[in-house]
Amino acid sequence: MVALHPNILERDGKKAFAVLPYEEFVKIEEELDDFEDIKVLRTAKAEEATAPTASLASVRKELKI
Repeated sequence: MVALHPNILERDGKKAFAVLPYEEFVKIEEELDDFEDIKVLRTAKAEEATAPTASLASVRKELKI
């Protein structure tokens, strides 16, 4: 979890913006990128769950290695 230290700016007496130190912003971007990668990986794994497979031994035998 990223520790955040925002400065909250108000407009018309209501919270309107959160300003973060740049380092925290970059860390959040990296975390979001990692999360997106995980979502894509999980989707791909689910789509390939019923795909035919071959053991390493059978592939080696077929390729004669």
